[in-house]
Amino acid sequence: MRILGIDPGLRTTGFGVIDVDGSNLSYVASGTISTQHLDIGLLPARLKVLFDGIREVVARYEPDCASVEIVFVNVNPQSTLLLGQARGACITALVSNDLPVAEYTALQMKQAVVGYGRADKTQVQEMVRRLLTLPGLPGSDAADALGLAITHAHAAKAMARLAQADGALGAGSGKYKAGRSR
Repeated sequence: MRILGIDPGLRTTGFGVIDVDGSNLSYVASGTISTQHLDIGLLPARLKVLFDGIREVVARYEPDCASVEIVFVNVNPQSTLLLGQARGACITALVSNDLPVAEYTALQMKQAVVGYGRADKTQVQEMVRRLLTLPGLPGSDAADALGLAITHAHAAKAMARLAQADGALGAGSGKYKAGRSR
């Protein structure tokens, strides 16, 4: 299974692609999509850059599914709204390619990758480097995106086991309902 992780941002969006074979994780690619070359007031143009960039990454690496960070509420509501629009452009690009999209909070990703939900960026970078046996530290946005892909690799296995158990038990009032996954 090939997983694309996306760390959305209006200025810089990170992406990371990994392959999963059983319990083995393999690095495929990572990088960023930047809108910093555009004037800050050109929101529609910046969203188009993100949309087109994600579609290009999907076309190049052909992932089976995607994992996107859930937006947290900032102190500044305007920043939250802008980040939400960037996230929406990314998710729209993914679903326009018929990719299933799972969503995780930064806390969930840090817990899955580092083992501590309040880990800082350098800790995430180092654990991603170790888990994927990279020769150096990935950039912080790419590391977060790779971390989201790693999180989904682990969560997808657990969800598959739950689905199998549910199938064996049949439908009932205690039926497992997936979280935010499309």
